[in-house]
Amino acid sequence: MTGNNENKKRMEGWDITSPVSEGLHRCVQPGIQDCRSVSVYRLNLKKGSRYTLESGELEMNPVLIQGKARLSGEGLDGELEKLDSFYIPGNSTVEAEALEDCIFYIGAAACEGYGKAFVRRFDKDLPLGEVHQIHGHGVGQREVFFTLNPEIEASRLLCGLTWGGNGAWTSWPPHQHEKDLEEVYCYFDMDAPEFGFHVSYLKSGEVEDIVAHTVRSGSMILAPAGYHPTVASPGTRNTYFWILAAHSHASRRYDLAVLDPVYADT
Repeated sequence: MTGNNENKKRMEGWDITSPVSEGLHRCVQPGIQDCRSVSVYRLNLKKGSRYTLESGELEMNPVLIQGKARLSGEGLDGELEKLDSFYIPGNSTVEAEALEDCIFYIGAAACEGYGKAFVRRFDKDLPLGEVHQIHGHGVGQREVFFTLNPEIEASRLLCGLTWGGNGAWTSWPPHQHEKDLEEVYCYFDMDAPEFGFHVSYLKSGEVEDIVAHTVRSGSMILAPAGYHPTVASPGTRNTYFWILAAHSHASRRYDLAVLDPVYADT
C-alpha cells in the first residue's frame, strides 16, 4: 500500500506552535485551522499584569499551566495555583491578575446556554472517580484529571489533563471520534531536551500515511479526524491539556471514541 500525499499534507497542517509573547492568542479557530467546533487560546501574563477574559458566544475552560493568579468576576474570586482551572459559559467576564508569570491554556466551543461558572482545584491525591482516573494498561497506561468532566453541565466542551508514563504511549490503542467530536492536545511541562511524538493517521491500520509531529512545551496538535496516539522519548512523560469539542450538545459524551480494530487488542 502506498502513502497518500494529500492526507499527509492535511495532517501536517495540524501542528501549531503556540505564541510565547504576552497577551491573549487564538491558536486554533474554526475556519482558519482544519476544524469546525473547537477553539484554543493561550494567555501569557507577566507578573503584576491583568487581563479581562470575555467569553462572548463561547464557553471556556482555562487551565493555569504555569504560575499563580488571582481571579475576580462571575463569583470566582480567589487565587489559582498551577493546574487549577475554571469554567465560564457564554457572555461571562472574568479578570485574571498575574501574581507570578502565568500561562493559561484555554479550551473553547460554542455555548448553547448550558453551564455555570466554577473553579476546580487540582489535587493529585484526589481518589479515583469522576475527576481523577487511570486509563489504559501496560505501556499505554496514563493518568487523567478532568478539568471539565461529563457529569458537569456544559454545552460542548470536555477537557482534562493527561500524564503518560516515562517513555510510554498515551491514547493507546489508537482511537478516533471524528463523527461526534474534535480534539486538540496542548503540551506543557516538556521543555527541551524532553520531547515526544503525536502520531496522526486517518484510516484504520493505514500506518503508511502516519504523520508524527514532534511535541514539547507549547505544541498544540489538532485531531479533527482519524487516530491520534502519542508516545514520549525515554526520560519524558507526555503531558498535555486535551480539549474535546462536540459537534452538538447531544454528542458531548466521553464514551464515543472508536478504537482502531487493527490494534484494539494490543
